[in-house]
Amino acid sequence: MTTFVLPADRVHESAALCDYLTGRLDSDDTVHAVSTDSDTNSPQASRDSEDAQNAIYARLGAVATVERHTDAVNTQPKALFTVAERSRADEIIVGATEDSDSRLLADPPCPVVVVPGVDG
Repeated sequence: MTTFVLPADRVHESAALCDYLTGRLDSDDTVHAVSTDSDTNSPQASRDSEDAQNAIYARLGAVATVERHTDAVNTQPKALFTVAERSRADEIIVGATEDSDSRLLADPPCPVVVVPGVDG
């Protein structure tokens, strides 16, 4: 049983992270899809987060358990770390984007895997 934590704020990034996980997941694995609305509080950001979570569920839900989390208070790194700590995650998986947050690499509660080629 492996537990993964993924950001779920942008559909394109979520799809790329699902591609990375496809073939790695087993039926007893759990994927936590974490979205944050703290950066913008805009209706568009909320829709993007919901679409990203839906994409993760649609792509991975038939293979593993997918749990959705929304954190409207914390920034993405803090929200990911909180879910990772609570779920005793094995890995946090993020995409390498132009605006990747370097705080994700500062004292994470578990290994952080950076998937290249996510911007597009």
